[in-house]
Amino acid sequence: MNDQPGRPPRKQGKPGKPHRRPKKDPVRFLAFEALRAVDERDAYANLVLPPLLRKARDKGDFDARDAALATELVYGTLRRQGTYDAIVAACIDRPLREVDPPVLDVLNMGVHQLLGTRIPTHAAVSASVELARVVLGDGRAKFVNAVLRKVAADDLDGWLEKVAPPYDEDAEDHLAVVHSHPRWVVSALWDSLGGGRAGIEDLLEADNERPEVTLVARPGRSTADELLDAVGEESALPGRWSPYAVRLSEGGEPGAIEAVREGNAGVQDEGSQLVAIALANAPLEGRDEKWLDGCAGPGGKAAMLAGLASRRGAALLAAEKQPHRARLVAQALRGNPGPYQVIAADGTRPPWQPGTFDRVLMDVPCTGLGALRRRPEARWRRRPEDLDGFAPLQRGLLRTALESVRVGGVVGYATCSPHLAETRAVVDDVLKHLEGAAGAELIDARPLLPGVPALGDGPDIQLWPHLHGTDAMYLALIRRTA
Repeated sequence: MNDQPGRPPRKQGKPGKPHRRPKKDPVRFLAFEALRAVDERDAYANLVLPPLLRKARDKGDFDARDAALATELVYGTLRRQGTYDAIVAACIDRPLREVDPPVLDVLNMGVHQLLGTRIPTHAAVSASVELARVVLGDGRAKFVNAVLRKVAADDLDGWLEKVAPPYDEDAEDHLAVVHSHPRWVVSALWDSLGGGRAGIEDLLEADNERPEVTLVARPGRSTADELLDAVGEESALPGRWSPYAVRLSEGGEPGAIEAVREGNAGVQDEGSQLVAIALANAPLEGRDEKWLDGCAGPGGKAAMLAGLASRRGAALLAAEKQPHRARLVAQALRGNPGPYQVIAADGTRPPWQPGTFDRVLMDVPCTGLGALRRRPEARWRRRPEDLDGFAPLQRGLLRTALESVRVGGVVGYATCSPHLAETRAVVDDVLKHLEGAAGAELIDARPLLPGVPALGDGPDIQLWPHLHGTDAMYLALIRRTA
């Protein structure tokens, strides 16, 4: 009998499974949110993730283990994106570019759980499929399930055997797939590093490791010993090279340290600290009263230079082109015991007179290829043509620095990139084309960092993640001679 007149009778059959709403996993959902922000807004994970984690903790959704897992999922997926893309591409029957980015984010995060963590296979697959149901819908969740089951059939080494070309046939492409860097970045880093296979593989592996959190005890405001006492020996170690550095153990929270909250200490890579130390240690004849940080944002090196300058009765001028970054510099310098000034100014069109300063630091904008441990998404975002965009600015800022320093004064040219086009090529080109009566010479910077090994052939310095445990900072010290 029909339920209603005019309708066909219902088919009799086995009752279907009741529809189950997908269960939202707060950890994986948060990691997916962070990955989408990185992709859609060109955001950086180190800026996106902390506020998401704070919000989750405030709501009571997260504990420390949840935060650690979410962090690992985000950074691990971003670091290994190139490798995981190659593996996913081998498991689907369409070009990878035809897979919607949100789907690819869920897939790569699932692949990371399968191949890059100790999460059991069944848990990695089921959690990824459940996430796909929440954020993508049931149809695409089936696609995710099918792909991840193929991936789960082998381990990472097995997959690399399948998807990476043999080293002997194409060394750069092999390294690019195995170590998850764009081929052009592998080539550039190899050129800068020199040497054979072992060195470049060590460097690429170091780029894929989670960096330590390093603090700086800002001179004149705190000391490394005070920081170590405040944090506790079980949670911190002295820096390797900088007398102002303290390394936090895994899971250490800088914001919980009073000296950091008050601005007497800050988070700063040890390589960045060494750049400021080397410039401050460079020998001078005559006065040593006026220092300049010409590209001061966001303020880490400026705060350190201000403290070192104040010990000698010198004053620091910190200039930053972008007003919002200049405000960050002012915040970092607040509380410095000696005289300083922060201004918003374009370093290529400076408001100060030529020959004003005794020491000048120009830590110029660059591709950031030296900080891929901290900003893994940068390797996928940068393009070779970006070098052409930075080149005129880098040369212009170095010329300004040489004009701004007095005869006998010292300029430090620094980049957070080891790319030869951003380091030695810039320095050599500017020194070669000095105009008029201007003259300058390179200073051997290596003796200014006693105890730091493997600084290269000089006179400039190149730091490396795999050799020094720092970002790949570059520094050339130049004395103006005329």
